[in-house]
Order: sequence, then C-alpha cells, then structure tokens
Amino acid sequence: MQQADFVFSVANWIVMAGWAALLLAPLRREALVMAARFASAAVCAIYLLLLARGLIAGPGLPEGAGFGTLDGVVALLSRREAMLAGWVHFLAFDLFVGSWMAEDAPRAGVPHWLLVPLLALTLMAGPVGLLLHLLAAAVARARR
Repeated sequence: MQQADFVFSVANWIVMAGWAALLLAPLRREALVMAARFASAAVCAIYLLLLARGLIAGPGLPEGAGFGTLDGVVALLSRREAMLAGWVHFLAFDLFVGSWMAEDAPRAGVPHWLLVPLLALTLMAGPVGLLLHLLAAAVARARR
C-alpha cells in the first residue's frame, strides 16, 4: 500500500468514527459532538501535514495551476497528492458542519430522526445536507 493510500484510509476511518458519534448523539449529545469535532480536528491536522509537505517538499505546482479559473483548479488537483489533500479537506469540513448540525438540532427543534438523513446527505453532498438542515431548522423554529 502506498503512503497516500494509507493516509486516505486513515482519514476516512477517523471521519467515519466522528459520523458514528453524531448518529449516536441523543445518548450523550455534548460528549459525542465533541468526539466528532476531535475527529474533524485530527483530519485537519492530516490536511495541514499534506499541505506543508506539498508546499515544502513537493515538485511545485503544475503548469497553469491556480484558483482563478476552473482549468487552473483542474490543474491544481491533477496530481494524486493534491487530490488526496482536497479529499481530506472535504472530509474535515463536512464532519465539522455535521457536528454543528447535531449541536444545533435540539435548539432548533429538529428531531434526531430527521437529523440522521440530513447528516447522511452532509456526508455525501455537504452543502445539500447543510441547506436542508437550515430549512428544517427554520420551519421548526417558525412552528414554535
């Protein structure tokens, strides 16, 4: 197994533990949300190491790479190591957003049975899950 594949697997397992904690949140919400945030922070640390390694020891940016155009982003992510860093970035942020949703749900009046599919959507399609949580929370608050 290559080092990048190992990092990919480790980051995925850490994040899955965090998502599992959020699914169990009603049992001990505060502690389980903190566990998910710890998992997110651990994956953020992995991202930092990947980013530093790429900037310091990497071969430099591919020709045309940058954030100013879609082609520039495609070039930026054209290397396997850059794609890994991008994936880890998604993992960390989606889990943190999920932890915020699990923390916010009781205050907003969103029941856990509704939060669970919203968390699944956040895991698979981050902004969609967040948007639907915001809508569910707005409806629940309006009903109160």
